[in-house]
Amino acid sequence: MAKIQKKTDEDREARMALGRRNYLLMLIGLGMVIVGFLLMSGGGSDDPTVFNEAMFSFRRITLAPIVVIAGFALEVYAIMWRPKK
Repeated sequence: MAKIQKKTDEDREARMALGRRNYLLMLIGLGMVIVGFLLMSGGGSDDPTVFNEAMFSFRRITLAPIVVIAGFALEVYAIMWRPKK
């Protein structure tokens, strides 16, 4: 009985376009994109006549775009990754 169940699981995995690891990597990439956009947020001023220099910080100008691009790159890698047979 165990052999039959194992064979049907392998058949189901072979029919699916993406495997479990692909979806896991895609979720991690999505999380990285969300974190990158959260890092970009903020930096506004309550008073429109006062300019706030905080929007030009390293976090918003450099770090956040790198995290977002790395997340999108991981998404592409997750879609293209195939297990070795």
